[in-house]
Amino acid sequence: MKAIRSVYFVAALLIVQGSIADAPPDLVEIQSINPHIRIDLRYATADNFLGKAMYRVNKCFLRREVAERLSKVQVDLEALGLGLKIWDGYRPLSVQKEFWKLVSDERYVASPVKGSRHNRAAAVDLTLVDRNGVELEMPTKFDDFTEAAGAYAPCSERAAENRKLLQRVMKTHGFEILPTEWWHFDAAGWEKYDVLDLSFEEIMEANKAIPAPTK
Repeated sequence: MKAIRSVYFVAALLIVQGSIADAPPDLVEIQSINPHIRIDLRYATADNFLGKAMYRVNKCFLRREVAERLSKVQVDLEALGLGLKIWDGYRPLSVQKEFWKLVSDERYVASPVKGSRHNRAAAVDLTLVDRNGVELEMPTKFDDFTEAAGAYAPCSERAAENRKLLQRVMKTHGFEILPTEWWHFDAAGWEKYDVLDLSFEEIMEANKAIPAPTK
């Protein structure tokens, strides 16, 4: 009983402090749903268009419904000897504002006034990998802010085949294509989710404060 009271005390304390108490209960880390999905968050490194790390942990958070759809994509790809590698998922609104300062072009970066699908934890940036984790050929590198990165832009035959496969399997499981970025997919129904500005650490702390279900 002491342990249970302690957990609830921590949760209550977090509510009083007023930051992570607003973390939605349906935010999950994708590898808790499917550990076979590879994670390489570019914004957790300096290997991105900002040239600096924007996240302090390499974890991809998504709405549970979105994560479960993505898990089905992974299962389908594994039957072909392939898999997914995620470059970005949930993104705090504060980070979106930093993106907008550098690239104020809604073809590539959503205005923080409206909020991105990423800010709703209902969008993913990803690519295909083989069973060894090697990325398949695609039209461009990630975050290429040119017309060559378009979802239907001309490219090599092999890159076009890989892009088409990715699009087909993502659409099969309820994801929508973004015309300007071949790597970006929105979960259908994204508009029902609120824009969030919680850090990854706040989400992890909130999840730890939730008591485990009783059997």
